Amino acid sequence: MDEPQPRLSIIVPVYNEKANLADLYEGLTGVLQGLGGDYEILFIDDGSNDGGTRILADLAEQDDHVLVLQFARNFGQTAALSAGFDHARGEIIIPMDADLQNDPADIPQILDKLDEGYDVVSCWRKDRQDPWLTRILPSRAANRIISWISGVRLRDYGCTLKGYRSEFLQHIRLYGEMHRFIPVYASWTGAKVTEIPVRHHPRRHGRSKYGLLRTLKVPLDLMTVKFLVTYSTKPMYLFGGLGLVSILFGWLLSALALYQKFLQDVKVHRNPLLLLSVFLCIVGIQFILFGLVAELIIRTYHESQGKPTYILSRTIRKEQESPSHSAGSAPE
Repeated sequence: MDEPQPRLSIIVPVYNEKANLADLYEGLTGVLQGLGGDYEILFIDDGSNDGGTRILADLAEQDDHVLVLQFARNFGQTAALSAGFDHARGEIIIPMDADLQNDPADIPQILDKLDEGYDVVSCWRKDRQDPWLTRILPSRAANRIISWISGVRLRDYGCTLKGYRSEFLQHIRLYGEMHRFIPVYASWTGAKVTEIPVRHHPRRHGRSKYGLLRTLKVPLDLMTVKFLVTYSTKPMYLFGGLGLVSILFGWLLSALALYQKFLQDVKVHRNPLLLLSVFLCIVGIQFILFGLVAELIIRTYHESQGKPTYILSRTIRKEQESPSHSAGSAPE
């Protein structure tokens, strides 16, 4: 606790990357020592079972810049990044992969962009060295969908290599596989987000831990993020809005059923429109009631834990002028 705060924290989730750890450490230390400032490297061992844990322990013993966090089992990349954010002490936090596909030599340009006044620097793997059909194509589709729905337009949400000012990570809690949406959360808190192209190398050792199934989870995660960002303090706007739309369509269908009854002599009991209108009205009422329940839950969540519904950037107050009379002197 008495150690000075480093300027830079590098967070590296590790899962069965034994063959890459030595080269990664050498590449990182070479770049970070060249920057001149104080730094720390946090390796999060996400339940590795390939013997890499011993290598990480040796690195921590020989270099006081290295901290190793070892999980009891494999919890996933999001949990590893979350642990890294919780334990990082740096003013700037840069996560990256352990597979050597991210290049430590790109760290200086991330720092340069942050020095320009940005709060989040997302990296874009311009010449991505991955299979096109199973990795690049699904990733491009996911990036476009995320950018469209979130309003934060980035070309590569999936690139782990990013730069953050630490204060914009304090209000973010990650669950599931939400780490790819950190720029969206940060933008919601008022961060200035930008994107830069970076190098991407073919994997040297081991094999990728990501598959096509991971991409299929993106729409589900994105719906969660959209709800949390837009409706987390006002769920009634979502559920109540859906309920009113459903009731409106129910009324329109019932009016159409009455029109067909009196002007086209269509028997009501043979007209499915009437049954559908009743169904839509019932569903609409349920949506509205669900919105009320969600409002109660949200209020209980915020009030019971003392969580504010806002985030302060700074407080400005006029300074008070102190008396200018010296001790023992009488005012004129």
